[in-house]
Amino acid sequence: MPKLIAIEGPARGATYPLEKTEISMGRSSSNVIAIADLSLSRHHSAVRCLEGAYVLCDLQSNNGTFVNGEPVTEHRLVHGDRIAIGDSVFLFLLREQEEASPGVDSRISVGETIELNREEAFYLHPEQYARSRAPTTRLVRELHSLLEVGNRIANAKSVQALARQLLEVVLEAVPAERGAVLIVEEGADHISTVYGWDKRGGADPHIPISSTVVDKVLKEGAAISSNDVRYNASLNAAESLRVRGVKSVLAVPILREDRVAGVIYLDSSDPAVRFDIGHLQLLTAISGVASMALENVRNLEALVEENRRLEAEAGLEHSMVGESLPLRETIRLISRAAPTDSTVMVLGESGTGKELAARAIHQNSLRAKKPFLALNCAVLTETLLESELFGHERGAFTGAIAQKKGKLELADGGTVFLDEVGELAPSLQAKLLRVLQEREFERVGGTRPIKVDVRLIAATNRDLAAAVKNSLFRQDLFYRLNVVSVTMPPLRERREDIGLLANHFIQKFSRRVSTRRVRGLSSKARVLLEHYDWPGNIRELENVIERAVVLGTSETIQPEDLPETLLEAAPSTLPLDEYHAAVNEARRQIVLRALEKTKGNITQAARLLGIQSTYLHRLIRNLDLKPESRNPFKDVH
Repeated sequence: MPKLIAIEGPARGATYPLEKTEISMGRSSSNVIAIADLSLSRHHSAVRCLEGAYVLCDLQSNNGTFVNGEPVTEHRLVHGDRIAIGDSVFLFLLREQEEASPGVDSRISVGETIELNREEAFYLHPEQYARSRAPTTRLVRELHSLLEVGNRIANAKSVQALARQLLEVVLEAVPAERGAVLIVEEGADHISTVYGWDKRGGADPHIPISSTVVDKVLKEGAAISSNDVRYNASLNAAESLRVRGVKSVLAVPILREDRVAGVIYLDSSDPAVRFDIGHLQLLTAISGVASMALENVRNLEALVEENRRLEAEAGLEHSMVGESLPLRETIRLISRAAPTDSTVMVLGESGTGKELAARAIHQNSLRAKKPFLALNCAVLTETLLESELFGHERGAFTGAIAQKKGKLELADGGTVFLDEVGELAPSLQAKLLRVLQEREFERVGGTRPIKVDVRLIAATNRDLAAAVKNSLFRQDLFYRLNVVSVTMPPLRERREDIGLLANHFIQKFSRRVSTRRVRGLSSKARVLLEHYDWPGNIRELENVIERAVVLGTSETIQPEDLPETLLEAAPSTLPLDEYHAAVNEARRQIVLRALEKTKGNITQAARLLGIQSTYLHRLIRNLDLKPESRNPFKDVH
């Protein structure tokens, strides 16, 4: 009787005789083979008997139907085909398999060496149990070992614990002296981790293994057993086996979705020990149990690591709003840099929130209870900046009527944040370098060195590495400041955060407006915000929302509450209302006609329209007016 045997997935071990002309498979309970698997469609595929042949048909499923690893729409099945749907794999058998006994299998014996494919594994074919001619006591004992493996590894919380429990049971059931579980990392094709066990000495991370045997199992994906390596051409070349006097070797792959995820390896130097086909069958079955357990433990370890990361981020005090991947990566880096005392360089465009990042670093450091003082190096003259940073003595310059402590002195024990540090004059760069190297400085007009304990966080939107090459910034100071660098992502790279940030600012500014309460964004306004490139980043978004809250009249922010620049930049595919769509189209036509008259000369076109050329440049960019190659736009004065 033709049949399907589930060898992987939720129904693993079940047998389905193909007695009907059509056997349907899928998630719905109305199917003959109903499987509770969310990756399956309700009616996923079907096996149909057509003129004595069995044909597998995909029922327009979402995730596809595969035969022997290849996607199919309709496929005539042959004996031994493997059908994969979702997480389930079925073996199609057109005729009865030959008797597969744990003790005898003349089909796969080659001298003293036995090789066993997964499809030939006795314990993966439950229908053979009743017909097995194997000694009943051994069959019961091996089934007990399988049950014991399942019980012991069920509660393993790490790959190491799983390997230890697995080897303890295996070495009780198989007369080997040593064993090892070798793990292949995800996406790799080589062994990365070895867990060893010796019957006499227990755990042994340096247990010797034969790379020849392991490589053969990894390459071919088949189990292998050899009782005298001298008579095996491929294993006789294994120097490590001869040197250690190994007489018998047993190795099986840990397979997961036709990929070798690891190897269970056993050997013995005792001439009296012989591994038979029963041991190979048992170890192959154990590897099948270990395969699912290994994947579960790996997933558990990944979840534990992710949980640690999330706990670290959740415990991080910060004022940054967003859930995008670029922001999460930045927060993760801040969480690692904050507890240290290293100098940090915060990079990023203007308006990305560099000062918020600096405050987060300070708030989560050991200096959190000490002062955090910020100074923008771009807004003060060199003299005022020097006084603000280092302080001055009385009479140091005209107007210095009293002694003044600078930011460095006032922040002793805390953190000083220097924004736009690339604007520092060369003389101030030299004085700042001394602070970083010697932890001391002198006030303006002073002669006494002042010791200070501060952490410096610098920020810039300039390319300081290029400034160093052009001799505009000291190389030694750059290296001192750039110990750890954190880059704040621009808003256009974290568009999924725009809605969250906008609502955050709506709540912030609506509290200040007593005449009405703004509840949020209209859908059209949200689309406009999310499709704008935000050259001014979060600072520009904040200003846009404040303007909309102050000038708007409804409970939600509408497109007409937003600046013209956002409406101009809206792609023609966006669902604007008729008025704004017509206004944008009129702008396009007016600009195009002016450019056509001036043959693409932007300066002349701006003069013709009576507007600034910079505004015309913005219109061309926002209205997405592409220049034609024959008549490109140009500036001619």
